[in-house]
Amino acid sequence: TFKLTCQCIRSVIDHTSDTEYEIILIDNASTECDAGKFLQEFPQIKLIQSSVNSGFAGGNNTGIQNAAGEFILLLNSDTILQENTINKSVQYIERQNGAGVLGCRMTYPDGRIQYSARPFRTISWELLDLFRFIPFLMPYKTRSKKMLGKYFRHDQNIECDWVNGAFFLFPKAILDKLPGKKLDDRFFMYGEDQFWCEQIKNLGHKVLFYSGSTIIHINNGSTDLSKQLQLRNTMMRHELQVMQHRKGKGVYYYIFKTIYVSKEAVRNVIKYLVWRSSGRMMR
Repeated sequence: TFKLTCQCIRSVIDHTSDTEYEIILIDNASTECDAGKFLQEFPQIKLIQSSVNSGFAGGNNTGIQNAAGEFILLLNSDTILQENTINKSVQYIERQNGAGVLGCRMTYPDGRIQYSARPFRTISWELLDLFRFIPFLMPYKTRSKKMLGKYFRHDQNIECDWVNGAFFLFPKAILDKLPGKKLDDRFFMYGEDQFWCEQIKNLGHKVLFYSGSTIIHINNGSTDLSKQLQLRNTMMRHELQVMQHRKGKGVYYYIFKTIYVSKEAVRNVIKYLVWRSSGRMMR
């Protein structure tokens, strides 16, 4: 994704000021073009080429090993900065006692909000989401804090359980407290951001959503239904692994699994029926 990545890098350079920073680009064994083209476009960046695709976590850990900054920002290549988001985010996280991770406000290119401030799934959350008229009977302040995600307008700063890994800012010193002194890389892709946030919260740090700056996250989903369903199955499998790690494989886990898997199965059927009848892909 040469063009997309260049767009991201250019937006960082154009909009970042009043903060010393370095850009580290990990080429995870891509095949689209010679990765050296990035240095022709941006000679000031650090380019690290991997001979294997080590996934999202593995690639980021490679970059972190070569980072000199006090803070680490994991930034997806399909994001576009529109203002001095990095400086604003660093200033905000520095003012928060016990801050461990910060995510910022994200929108799709058409301006729709992305649900980047998330709760950990629980049995009660799944049931409230299943009978979603109940949360909407709550005052908005109560509903947004309890449910987050699509129940939260993402219009205020809030402490949450986890944030989207597309913009993932944290103090580098936290890595010294994590197993192996690195980000957990047991997942090749999808679900690792939630797992990292859980580990960091367990250390006593806060996970913060910052509404004071907005970036575009393109996040194009595949137009191939089979690939979408395959992706959803991967995410569901990882979600269950995270829950097993959090609660163990006891009664709670199996009750949660029954509710969650049933919900996802019904949702996938609905996605398929909508696609067959209208050709429209549901998110």
